[in-house]
Amino acid sequence: MTGSSIAPATEAFGGPATVSPSIEYWRRVTPPEHGFAAGPRYRTPWGWEAAFLPNPIDYLLASFRTFGDVVCTRAAMFRSVFLVHPDHIKHVLQDNARNYVKGIVIAKLKVLIGEGLFTSEGDFWRRQRRLSQPAFHRDHLAGFATAMTETTEAMLDRWAPRARTGSPFDVAAEMSALTLGIVGRALFSRVLDADADEVGRALAAALEIVNERAIRFLVSPVWWPSATNRRLRRAIAVLDRVVYDIIESRRRTGAQRGDLLSMLLLARDEETGAGMTDRQLRDEVMTFLLAGHETTAVALSWTWYLLDRHPAVAERLRAEVAAALGMRTPTVDDLPRLRYARMVVEESMRLYPPVWGFMRQAIDEDQVGGFRIPKRAVVTISPYVTHRHPAFWEDPERFDPDRFAPERPRTRPRYAYLPFSGGPRLCIGNEFALTEAQLVAAMTVQRYRVHLVPGTRVEPESRLTLRPRGGLPMTVSPA
Repeated sequence: MTGSSIAPATEAFGGPATVSPSIEYWRRVTPPEHGFAAGPRYRTPWGWEAAFLPNPIDYLLASFRTFGDVVCTRAAMFRSVFLVHPDHIKHVLQDNARNYVKGIVIAKLKVLIGEGLFTSEGDFWRRQRRLSQPAFHRDHLAGFATAMTETTEAMLDRWAPRARTGSPFDVAAEMSALTLGIVGRALFSRVLDADADEVGRALAAALEIVNERAIRFLVSPVWWPSATNRRLRRAIAVLDRVVYDIIESRRRTGAQRGDLLSMLLLARDEETGAGMTDRQLRDEVMTFLLAGHETTAVALSWTWYLLDRHPAVAERLRAEVAAALGMRTPTVDDLPRLRYARMVVEESMRLYPPVWGFMRQAIDEDQVGGFRIPKRAVVTISPYVTHRHPAFWEDPERFDPDRFAPERPRTRPRYAYLPFSGGPRLCIGNEFALTEAQLVAAMTVQRYRVHLVPGTRVEPESRLTLRPRGGLPMTVSPA
């Protein structure tokens, strides 16, 4: 089946736009002399939300197919511009990055992760990036890789009874528990158990609520006495108590365990000599807990789905692992011999990028692709759509890991592929995540074949991340 098409969430490019019939599509939003790109227009100021929320990725794909690389519309009181072409994305994320901030949209995540690297801006962000960067240096990957492989081995051992009985289980939930355990060891030198550990339970509850808040334009303030907000506040209180206790203990004892928290505690600003405050450490820990387990779990979940749909790819991956490792546990030194494992993960993230879309807000007026970006405009970028741009990806819906073969000439633009964003705000943990996914994929196919339960309908759910809707029921059998 290698080379066959996956079952896409939407029609292939070139088909008709498929969006809610309540939308009125117009060939322009404003008169041509105003310089704006064409885009959809709605009957009410909130019509865009009714069209967007049920299935954001389908909506964005339809917008691209209908209007092209630059789509302009109004979202309530804001003008929204959707960019798809890699050159236009490069302008916003790299060439003129100082004109674009994360703005109002990202503020909804600050209730959980505060002023961490993902949400902070300006000089404060640049300082935090300088302080955090050494902790993610390649030299530290070997230590983190041990945490990755040991936690994965424990998970695979737990799967043995399921392999004997063939009983189905939710692999998406397993990947979430696995990556939480790994990030817990990398951050704190302790395993976080998603089912039994209070941090795991609190993080899962907070993540569920933040996932829904992130996708909605208007959300209630967290102090509003709704049941959901009370759950969120309780979860954050648990996380704060545990994280602050760990920080206080580390400061008091001076214990250095070689984990990320130890490195962040030691970090000093090269200009001022100052370290991070407890609040800054808390916000970075929350950021790494959120970004460090949710996105990698989603990437791995889609990897298992795609490998099940394409058994020839799975067999090629299994053959690579057998040749490189036999049955021994991989180390970071084995990564160059597990190149196809990396290609499989990279292609999985092309089709199903965990961060399916993100936004920037223009500080001042700008121009992209010959069209106006007004001051305060919200700019939307969707890796999910750009990764399917037919000008840069041949047969874009096909699962083909060889697209990422090192010997294949790289003719596509840099920003045709951006699962970790790009420019100065490129994800600081991208190599950590890729190494983790590469090792987990290799170790799993060493021991098991993973199969989707027959008759299961799998479709993406685009909230904060691109999860498989309702989980991923699968079975495992010995390799």
